[in-house]
Amino acid sequence: MMALSGSALQAMSKGVVITLPVLVLSASVAAFFMFFLLSSLSSCSCPRPSDTPISGTSSTGLGVSESSLGNIPLSTRKEDVEWVIDQIHANGLHMHDNVLRKGINPRTRAQQLEDLRQFKGISHYDGPESNNHTALPCPGGLLVEEHHSNYGEPWAGGRDVFEFLAQSTQLRPDSQVLEIGCGTLRVGLHFIRYLTPGHFHCLERDELSLMAAFRYELPAQGLLNKRPLIVKGDDMDFSKFGSGIMYDLIYASAVFLHMPDKLVWTGMERLASKLKPYDGRIFVSHNIKFCSRLGGEECTKRLMSLGLEYIGKKTHDSLLFNHYEIWFEFRRVTA
Repeated sequence: MMALSGSALQAMSKGVVITLPVLVLSASVAAFFMFFLLSSLSSCSCPRPSDTPISGTSSTGLGVSESSLGNIPLSTRKEDVEWVIDQIHANGLHMHDNVLRKGINPRTRAQQLEDLRQFKGISHYDGPESNNHTALPCPGGLLVEEHHSNYGEPWAGGRDVFEFLAQSTQLRPDSQVLEIGCGTLRVGLHFIRYLTPGHFHCLERDELSLMAAFRYELPAQGLLNKRPLIVKGDDMDFSKFGSGIMYDLIYASAVFLHMPDKLVWTGMERLASKLKPYDGRIFVSHNIKFCSRLGGEECTKRLMSLGLEYIGKKTHDSLLFNHYEIWFEFRRVTA
């Protein structure tokens, strides 16, 4: 081994003497910054998971309900099926008029409709397998989504209507909403999804529409657990919805123009006491012929006798429809 000279030993000794203070200083600085960082984190005012607001706001300004996302079941439960069967029976709907057959369905739409006319079902089985059908039969024509073309243009426009009404009324997940004539839930599905379970109500007269709502849309959208209260009726009778319910929003989308004026006024009279004073809103789309036929002054008097006030007309520049949506807004001015 080569021996080191005295001068070399002296140089190495000097190098060690110079390096140690630098290392000590570096360690001290690192310890100081670590202490500062830990102190900052301990006093951080960042929200804890439990402090984070449940509802967010989308780019359109509409609040998005997150209140029950953690409780939404992944699949349809036995109690969900029992609930929808009870609703079908309670509304006197005729489940077995058309029977949906199980099986792969490669047919075109025209062939499906022909099957429905001939066999009252799709993917028809012959012989001993003729009873191989689902537990919950569906109305035939609506099964091939005929209701999507029968209710509004386009079907996706239901989302557009929902956003307009929700923003206009500052809707919250715990709001109470009533739709008059919800059809097959083109609009209602979006309210049902957003609102707390049981907070969406609807009065609808058409049986096939109700069957499509119960047996097609609600299961397909995974919304049976939301338990909407949908009632069959054509006489503006709202007694089945409960006497103590007060609504934040009542709306009729292109429905009143198909009703006799007398029936519309009967409905307005019955609904006036169910609308929350001052903050609650009634929205009617397309026209208010039931009011304009009386004349402006006479209509105002009649509305005031019901405790209602006509606020004005709103023109909604729709993103999905090919035309402007016109809505007429009312509120209750008596407590």
